[in-house]
Amino acid sequence: MGRPAHPLVRLVRVPSRRSGALPLVTVSVLAASALAAGAAAVPVSARETGRTETPVASGSPVTEVRESVVRVKIPLPASAGPRPEACDWLSYLRYRHEDGPAASADADRILVAQPGIFEGAGAFDGVARNTVAAAAAKGRYIEFWALDRRSNCLEDRTGVLAGLRAGDVRLAVDYYYRRKEVDGRRFAGYRTNDQVEWLQHVGLEQTVRDQYDLMVRELPDRRARKEKMLCGGHSLGGVLTAYFAEWDFDGNHATTADAGHNQCSGYFALDSRIRKGLPGMGGELPAEWVPLVELGAGAVRAGLESGVVPRALSAPAVVNTETMNLLSIAGLAANLDPDGESELATYVPSGFNQDWTYRLLFSKDYPTFFKGSPTVKDFRFTNAAALGGLLDDNSQPLAFMQASVGFWDGGKIVDKEFPAPNNLEEIGLGGLAQLLGTEKKAIPDEPGGPLFTWRNYDRVGAPDDPVHRSKDGTPFTSAGKEVTDIAQLARSLSEHPLDFTEHYFPTKLITDIALSGAPGIADDAVHEGGITANPTLNLLAGDGLGFGDPQPGDVVAPGYQHIDVLTASAVQNDGRPEPVSTNLAAFATG
Repeated sequence: MGRPAHPLVRLVRVPSRRSGALPLVTVSVLAASALAAGAAAVPVSARETGRTETPVASGSPVTEVRESVVRVKIPLPASAGPRPEACDWLSYLRYRHEDGPAASADADRILVAQPGIFEGAGAFDGVARNTVAAAAAKGRYIEFWALDRRSNCLEDRTGVLAGLRAGDVRLAVDYYYRRKEVDGRRFAGYRTNDQVEWLQHVGLEQTVRDQYDLMVRELPDRRARKEKMLCGGHSLGGVLTAYFAEWDFDGNHATTADAGHNQCSGYFALDSRIRKGLPGMGGELPAEWVPLVELGAGAVRAGLESGVVPRALSAPAVVNTETMNLLSIAGLAANLDPDGESELATYVPSGFNQDWTYRLLFSKDYPTFFKGSPTVKDFRFTNAAALGGLLDDNSQPLAFMQASVGFWDGGKIVDKEFPAPNNLEEIGLGGLAQLLGTEKKAIPDEPGGPLFTWRNYDRVGAPDDPVHRSKDGTPFTSAGKEVTDIAQLARSLSEHPLDFTEHYFPTKLITDIALSGAPGIADDAVHEGGITANPTLNLLAGDGLGFGDPQPGDVVAPGYQHIDVLTASAVQNDGRPEPVSTNLAAFATG
């Protein structure tokens, strides 16, 4: 994360026209945009009215789409207990075309999207912009609302956004790790379990009700909602949309005007499906299991109330509040100075979370992992390569966190066989692909050697590509397997006031879905025809979580991983338009 030159004079090369970006530009343009985001601190609507809307500037090449962050005051019930004032507000990123109407009520359609697990509104930036632009190209003006779940209110974006404005990632690191004050604010640290006690009340019911209340507040006319709004989401967002469709929101099960399916004209699922139950469980738990489930639900409830069960999901490494924030810092570095040498493993102070995350993600094999040597600090990476190493499908071991953003370059690359070998099919463990992804993993193998760089998605297969090969002689990747510009991923992680990731995912939300058959959890999901009441579009990643179960009518994007349905570039390597946003725009305007 080397310090870039002064942002008003430094020249950078942004992706080629092949990726839909501009040619050579000065950073002064991007810097002005970033500064404008900070300057737009005065909201369009006064905060006292219970609604604010603030413009968000971006370096995205899809410049005809306008973005703003909307916050609406919709307090939790008093029974939720003490919580930060910010958590009585719901937020979303609003995307609309510059030539479209200013008022949402006048848009042709509005897509309302629930994020996946550990995911926030910022993750939708690419697909939102591309979909709005694709619709406008056909003369239709739609909006895309990327929702933040209520728990995202606990995140502190001060350091990342300050680093973006200043063009200096060290400012962000200093804020989060060295208690440096920014804009009169000092980082309070990551919340402990006893500091998020109110999250034990934020489960399935509160989540679907938050979406309903926000939709009603923003578009009060129910007939307009039914005509204009399409409901959906990514990953877990598809499951939440299914429950939303069946939910009764007025407490009178005999009436249907308030039912979730009557707030939407259609559904869309991004590498997901509109169906109840946890992904992979085959739907809602069988009715005959209700006694067992009820006992389990009671135990979970008692555990959350006592604090024995963590109120926010977290793991010792890779997936927790600190590492989710570390992804934003990595994205910021790659956004500001992609070709500069990364300091992610050196300037960020050593600590358990980051050290074990690096050890898990950057160990070549089991001997390396157990010895703890060589470490990530023994290698040199550009900022883009560091980000690619964290999230690319040839490096990141967890399928639900993978994107196809290119490949390593600049030195010797070998098979990465930790935590699993690359020949899963040969040894009869092919079923693990659902967890680990479909692509072979690779890693640099020259500690103390060259500066490892990143070959962007649209340079894989180019004449100068050395075509790194696995030990079995096959290439690790090919142009058809790479779909996302790493610059887009970096922007999504770092440019938005609402984060790409969700630092405090409520445990109650996932346990409620798993135990939804138990009394008291989903009692209002009574409109059983809600899921089939409206047309549905399923948009699947060809190599994503649903790759093994395509159904008639599905749109399958070849080569895509789970995150690519959100981040893929508007123009693909074969010169064709991006299929997810193109089909989603057609669905919204058809």
